[in-house]
Amino acid sequence: MFVIFGAGGNVGKVSAAALRRAGREVRAVVHRASQAGPLAEMGCEVVVADLHDRAAVSRAIDGAHAVQLLCPLPRAHDDPEAAMRDMIDVSADALRAKPPRHVLALSDYGAEHASGTGITTLFHYLETRLNALDTSLTFLRAAEHMHNWARVLPLALSKGVLPSLHHPLEKRFPTVAAQDVGALCAELLLDGNLGDASSGDIQPRRSPRVVSMESERRISAIDVARTISELARRPVAAQIVPREQWPAMLEGAGLGERHARLIMDLYDAHNAGRIDVRAGAGERRFGPTTLAQALAASVPHSS
Repeated sequence: MFVIFGAGGNVGKVSAAALRRAGREVRAVVHRASQAGPLAEMGCEVVVADLHDRAAVSRAIDGAHAVQLLCPLPRAHDDPEAAMRDMIDVSADALRAKPPRHVLALSDYGAEHASGTGITTLFHYLETRLNALDTSLTFLRAAEHMHNWARVLPLALSKGVLPSLHHPLEKRFPTVAAQDVGALCAELLLDGNLGDASSGDIQPRRSPRVVSMESERRISAIDVARTISELARRPVAAQIVPREQWPAMLEGAGLGERHARLIMDLYDAHNAGRIDVRAGAGERRFGPTTLAQALAASVPHSS
């Protein structure tokens, strides 16, 4: 049994579908019952579980051969950092009590840093907590997701301006499409190096396997604006948001003060060059999906 947490999301849904195509039994763990339909149609067993609920997480991993773990930052929470740390603690404790043969945790570029990277610091905490597991462990560190730019599409299309926290505008940074991450997750879970679950010949890795993933081409904020402009067939220009305006912009977008601080610290680290692949740190993979392909469904075309 392969257990996929966050199976209703952009990454987890692709992973679940790929595993089902490979003929594997999948338990899809979702946060809301409304996410169950497509997963049930593809033949998954669907479980609704809150990652803050220790009993529910324990039940979700019962009998699992492999677990794909996603602990998302809860955007609506007053203290998203504390809430995410709690989800990590609950998940780590459940996995330690019922260790599957393989755990794949979705992590982030820059997770090697213990501090000073905002949201990414929480993925360092995730990796630290899971490192104690006596099982085969894979950390998939993914670059910034391309679809995150869809959040500013309404402003970009209405004003013709794409606000950027990436400084300077021409600086190229790594991104990746969620579907490519999901596909790689399934590939890593099915990795033949782990052996055959039915024969019991799997040998746990004693050190984590670290895999970093980004797209085949790095992009800049200028590239993002150009791509949106070409898809929408209307002019869109990238524009730097001055550092002193970040708090007002983020809070104006509905983020609480603590969440805004995590994002500002993350982009400060990005702009200082700290969020990247460290030389010699594990394996690297590259997704084929381009930014234009990732955003095409989100950008309305003007006539």
